[in-house]
Amino acid sequence: MTPHPSDRTVHRRPRRGRLFAALTTGALAGALLFTGLPGIATAGETPVGTHGADNLLVNPGFESGLNGWTCSANSGTAVSDPVRSGSGALSATPAGSDNARCEQTVSVRPDSEYRLSGWVRGGYAFLGAVGPGTEQVSTWTPGSGAWQELSLTVTTGPGTEELTVFTHGWYGTDTYLVDDLVLAGDPGEGGPVDPPVDPPIEPPTAPAGVNVTGTTSTSVSLEWRAVEGAERYHVAVNGERRQTVTGTSVTIGGLSPETAYRLRVTAENARGESAPSAEVSATTRPAPGGGNGPGVPRHAVTGYWHNFDNNSVIQKLRDVPRDFDIIAVSFADATPNTGEIEFNLDPSLGYSSEQEFKDDIAAKQAEGVSVIISVGGEVGNVIINDAASARRFADSTLALMAEYGFDGVDIDLEHGINATHLTRAMRDIHAAVGDDLVYTMAPQTIDMQHTGTEYFKLALNTRDFLTVVNMQYYNSGSMMGCDNRVYSVGSVDFLTALACIQLENGLDASQVGIGVPASPRAAGNGYVSPETVNRALDCLTRGANCGSFTPPRLYPDLRGAMTWSTNWDAHSGYAWSSVVGPHVRGLS
Repeated sequence: MTPHPSDRTVHRRPRRGRLFAALTTGALAGALLFTGLPGIATAGETPVGTHGADNLLVNPGFESGLNGWTCSANSGTAVSDPVRSGSGALSATPAGSDNARCEQTVSVRPDSEYRLSGWVRGGYAFLGAVGPGTEQVSTWTPGSGAWQELSLTVTTGPGTEELTVFTHGWYGTDTYLVDDLVLAGDPGEGGPVDPPVDPPIEPPTAPAGVNVTGTTSTSVSLEWRAVEGAERYHVAVNGERRQTVTGTSVTIGGLSPETAYRLRVTAENARGESAPSAEVSATTRPAPGGGNGPGVPRHAVTGYWHNFDNNSVIQKLRDVPRDFDIIAVSFADATPNTGEIEFNLDPSLGYSSEQEFKDDIAAKQAEGVSVIISVGGEVGNVIINDAASARRFADSTLALMAEYGFDGVDIDLEHGINATHLTRAMRDIHAAVGDDLVYTMAPQTIDMQHTGTEYFKLALNTRDFLTVVNMQYYNSGSMMGCDNRVYSVGSVDFLTALACIQLENGLDASQVGIGVPASPRAAGNGYVSPETVNRALDCLTRGANCGSFTPPRLYPDLRGAMTWSTNWDAHSGYAWSSVVGPHVRGLS
């Protein structure tokens, strides 16, 4: 169905906050399952059973300090002001790579339903529960200056006898407060469960079971068995420490194609570092051969072109300057058939016919420009969640490519993706088109923070023919860089440190681009000057013009840059493309 033209005035790049889109797609580390935005109650309401016998939690109002609770990295403390009731409340502050998680484990009954609630204020705050055999559930709020109630229901699994109730904040955001927690339901046999034992007094033993689980042209993935008492693990490549993680797996990026590497792992805690593990060897694969299409240069500039009027500039494709190497026509529309897309040329653009538009596509391609169809945007909710919808997506995309002459497709879905089924669809498209396919992606920052997100999995699943991931470095708050430090949006460090996550975790440098707004009006926040974009490109490819963050190595094959949008660029007199375009071409 074709949307009404007035609907397209809001059909822009994402305007919502970084966490809303991420949380509704389940893209957080740990694969949290969210029950939806919590209802907000007034601070005058009193939850039933806050301190009564039907509350299974010990010290639910923090009147006894942190008795019964443990908080990560000493992030939590009991305070006497502000409180919602009683004499205490929890105050916890995220810092660095710690999200200020506080938790308590209690005994519960299997196959039973429990109601969890609590009151929060301040910064981003999460409330959830998880147990052995019980899937983790959580709810959240972006926070406010008033107390808000969060609540959810959790049903224990058939073998669950313990449930861990937890709260946490979000990296780099403000202190959050919690009070009057309630876990209501049938008590288990054992009552409260003792908190974790004190830290070990000896260094850990050397990791065992180190195993290579995968390779690409620029990365090697490892896993190993957990070591008792270990707080972190260090991975060395050819005798040089390259990465530190808290889990038992890692992907080491930034490697050279068709090269043999030697890898070891050590474990560390407060008492020291272990001896190294047994050495393993891995050889990276050849450099990817597909995904460049007939017209994508080694370094390329991508621009999104509006198929709607949003008070920027109404622009025909023929008017897009040659500084753009890839033009993403925004956007395809969903049909009533799940997974299927169609394209409806907006009459506000002034084309006399669809043939005139198709002629513009052909003319751009004759100039050496690739023109692709973009799927998604803020309101483009295309769902690919099973084999049938994946087939419909592939078939309808191929049909649009045949009808209009598009060179490929851009994935810009902001309402959740299923990496398994979208991988299937993209592989079907690639099988039909071959290596001439131009295939790009535009995830949000939260979607590429780690390899466990659906977007990152999709990119890694299809990296053998993926052209470029132009992550949106805007409409975001502070985010983690590859050095586990938090960087503020709108800086050269934000661009380079976040790009480093993709570059060091399995994507080839040729598959990474920097996506930014063309003007301050083109996004809610995150605008940087064209000169700042050029500094970031220089930093990553040449080691020059960096900010405080210095990349661990150089990436001379970095693909380039992207902007939302060619229309907003026109609105600002092409101030972006006239500066960034020549600079990208000069990287070769």
